[in-house]
Amino acid sequence: MSLYLLQHYLVFIRNKLDALSSFLYRAKITYYWTKKMLEIAKSNRKQLTLLFFMGFAGILSILPILPQMLSLSPLETSFSVPIMQLITVLQSSILLLVMLLIGNYFSSRVELTAPLTRAIAESDNALKQLKYQIKPVVIGGVIGGIFILLFTQSMSSYLPSEFLAAGEKLILPWYSKLLYGGITEEILIRWGLMSFIVWCSYRITQKKDSEVKSYNYYLAIVLSALLFGILHLPAASMLSSELTISLVVYIIIGNGAFGLVAGFLFWKRGLECAIGAHMTAHILMNVAGVLFNT
Repeated sequence: MSLYLLQHYLVFIRNKLDALSSFLYRAKITYYWTKKMLEIAKSNRKQLTLLFFMGFAGILSILPILPQMLSLSPLETSFSVPIMQLITVLQSSILLLVMLLIGNYFSSRVELTAPLTRAIAESDNALKQLKYQIKPVVIGGVIGGIFILLFTQSMSSYLPSEFLAAGEKLILPWYSKLLYGGITEEILIRWGLMSFIVWCSYRITQKKDSEVKSYNYYLAIVLSALLFGILHLPAASMLSSELTISLVVYIIIGNGAFGLVAGFLFWKRGLECAIGAHMTAHILMNVAGVLFNT
């Protein structure tokens, strides 16, 4: 009996040692990448600070509607609304900072840029960069906004009535759409996620130091847009007791479709172009909502 127990004890110890070894390995990898990202961030500190505060403004803009969102959630919380708002700010700020560092590290390796904020940070000719982006901002924003409006109208009759009723109660303020949707989401999804996906695709399919081929960008544009749409499903489940096929399609395409436009603009003209187009699309949709009561 004692031998049997000893064997089980040794197996237990071995499993714990394996788990510890795995944890230490992951910690080592995390430390290595964090150190590299922070080293590179030092040389770009002013631009990253500017981008952080732009994204942070978007985080603050959603706080007024947090009580409404909590009231629609099926999960009860013992925390007060101010505490939940503080937790939201802290979590979102950490995520924003992490994605800024990721984007800063990987974007430079696959020729993705944020030229306007860089010019501002370096006291360069920011006006020249702004002029270069105005036309694609307007075109991309209008095309994206019109598509979302038409898609929403065409899908409304197929969506659960419970979802539509809840959606009418939970309407984001215009400033939240512009600041969080237009700026914060673009930093998270395009600057952080898309840059990382481009780099992963590049390193898997091409030799190091070779020119980044176009298919890497197209793949990253589609994947980042798709993931962005999928990430909205939990919020949709809060507004409807049933996730129907039509609702899933509506959420993924409705939220992800503009990502194709924004991703292309990020690739060709820079992050601020994607931000500007996203904000333009929201302005167009808000104006259409007021004029046509949609």
